[in-house]
Amino acid sequence: MTICTQNKLYLFGEIINDEMVLNDAGMLVDRIWHKMPGCFSNIKLHEFTIMPNHIHGIIEIIREDTGMGCRKRSNNPSQAGQPQGIAPTLGDVVGAFKSLTTNEYIKKVKQNILPVFDKRIWQRNYWEHVIRNENDYQKIAQYIMDNPRHWALDKLNTES
Repeated sequence: MTICTQNKLYLFGEIINDEMVLNDAGMLVDRIWHKMPGCFSNIKLHEFTIMPNHIHGIIEIIREDTGMGCRKRSNNPSQAGQPQGIAPTLGDVVGAFKSLTTNEYIKKVKQNILPVFDKRIWQRNYWEHVIRNENDYQKIAQYIMDNPRHWALDKLNTES
C-alpha cells in the first residue's frame, strides 16, 4: 500500500545521495509503523520505506488470529483499532496507522518539535494492491526497496 501526505507536502525528510534521510516526523512515522503488530496481532509487516511525502509498505493480514487491536471500537468507525473477534481489513490497519501518527504529530507540534500542518497530515485515501503470488511479491518488494534511488523519476516527486 501507499499513503501520501496531504497535498503531497514533504514532511518526513529528504533524499540525499539516493538515500532517504528521515527528519523527526519521519522517525515518528517509522516508530509507529513498527509498533502496528502490537495493535493488530494478526498482521505481519514486510518491506517498508518512508519517502519525503509518502510511504510504501507491505502488510500481510493473517486471517486465523483475531487480535484485540489498538483498543476496542464501538460503532464509531473513526476510532483506531478493530472490534474484538474480527480480523482487520487493510483499511482498519491504515486508519489506525494514520490516526496514531497524526495524534503523535500533533503532540510534537504542541511541544514545538515539529512544524504546524494544515488540517491533515495524510491524504484521505491510500493506494493498495493485493499481492497474489511470489513473483508479484518480489516485484513490489524490490520497488519499495529501490524507491529512494529512483526519487528523481518518481511521479510523487513534485519537484522533478
